[in-house]
Amino acid sequence: MAKQILLNAFNMNCVGHINHGLWTHPRDTSTRYKTLEYWTDLAKLLERGLFDGLFIADIVGTYDIYGSSLDLTLKESIQLPVNDPLLLVSAMAAVTRHLGFGLTANLTYEAPYLFARRLSTLDHLSNGRVGWNIVTGYLDSAARAMGLAQQPEHDRRYDQADEYLQVLYKLLEGSWDDDAVVQDREQRIYARPDKVRKVRHQGEFYQVEGYHLCEPSPQRTPVLFQAGSSPRGLAFAGNHAECVFISGQDKAGTRAQVDKVRAAAQVAGRAPQSIKVFMGITVIVAPTEDQAQAKHAEYLRYASPEAGVAHFAASTGIDFAAYALDQPIGFSKGNAIQSATRQLQENAWTRRRLLQQHALGGRYVTLVGTAEQVAEQLIAWIDETGLDGFNLTRTVTPESFEDFIDLVVPQLQQRGRYKTAYAEGTLREKLFDSAHPYLPDGHPGSNYRSTAPAPTGVLHHA
Repeated sequence: MAKQILLNAFNMNCVGHINHGLWTHPRDTSTRYKTLEYWTDLAKLLERGLFDGLFIADIVGTYDIYGSSLDLTLKESIQLPVNDPLLLVSAMAAVTRHLGFGLTANLTYEAPYLFARRLSTLDHLSNGRVGWNIVTGYLDSAARAMGLAQQPEHDRRYDQADEYLQVLYKLLEGSWDDDAVVQDREQRIYARPDKVRKVRHQGEFYQVEGYHLCEPSPQRTPVLFQAGSSPRGLAFAGNHAECVFISGQDKAGTRAQVDKVRAAAQVAGRAPQSIKVFMGITVIVAPTEDQAQAKHAEYLRYASPEAGVAHFAASTGIDFAAYALDQPIGFSKGNAIQSATRQLQENAWTRRRLLQQHALGGRYVTLVGTAEQVAEQLIAWIDETGLDGFNLTRTVTPESFEDFIDLVVPQLQQRGRYKTAYAEGTLREKLFDSAHPYLPDGHPGSNYRSTAPAPTGVLHHA
């Protein structure tokens, strides 16, 4: 049977996310991001399209590298202002039954004891539909705002992340047994004391002594997403990630990235296919090719290439505004996103080339065409690279998602490459076609669980 394509909508609790400048388009509604209706309408739309999840990015800090100021960041709303992504879930979960939620949270600034409670709470309220995108941050502006002189060194952040995950596993997996809660009214026992244990962790970065504040949620640990592609980031993904998000520009390079992720899982003693790999992609689709090209040209008129380059500047730590249009951009090893700086190191980039690359405001692969053409291209990316799915970016909101759902989804379904109905169960059960909602055996987090067997079977709303 051909591989079924997994699909997340890629969004952020802000105006400008990836394809910058398009908030100025007359049909775009992203300035309504502050309203619940914006998000509940989106959730219902995505569930109509049978999306696996809504992947919500986040950033702590501001993009102040380009031009050494916030001027363009504020004018073009380059992920500023930005609101908390986790607070959106309850409302969206209430109007959907199956849609998953991949939530970005920076562990550098979140105490693990309280963050574990937030994750469990959302997993309960969503009936097991929560994932966590694990990030360690890369902006010095965030570090300064949080009282640090600068970000910790790149690999050191992953050392801290490894220990953070140990603490979470102890809390989420090991503090409460599955049968701890009995709700016995006659004997006045809600939870059995012999089935709840204190977590004691004394490490380099964290010292925790206490009981997890929540009873076991449907998944216990949410589905774990991660996006690091440096050698240290890949080692972390091999140990912990269940889903990895990559940014590819061509199929050969993407195939190599996918292979590295699978190899990292194998080095960590896990099955290579135990990690689902998603790539960011932009789609502009219309009933005819001429209409699709016209829509693409229309979008280009509203996009801001300079805002896209300013965003990329923050990813690399290099002020591209300081370079003339055709002046070669010098590479220097920094403390930002290593995959971004590696692109500059391996190619002769100038600011003009960067502006051309960011013509639509972002640098993800962009597919333009009819529904049939886009469907065939998506299938080719999956079959030729080993990808499992895509994070579909927004251009004009919600138009880009509506177009994809109405035009592309039926074509993928006709080709047998996209589901025609949701499976039951938690997000983890849906993504991995599994009958078990918890972290699987072989994942290091499962080693922290009590010896009591995990429940099987599907979960249903009351």
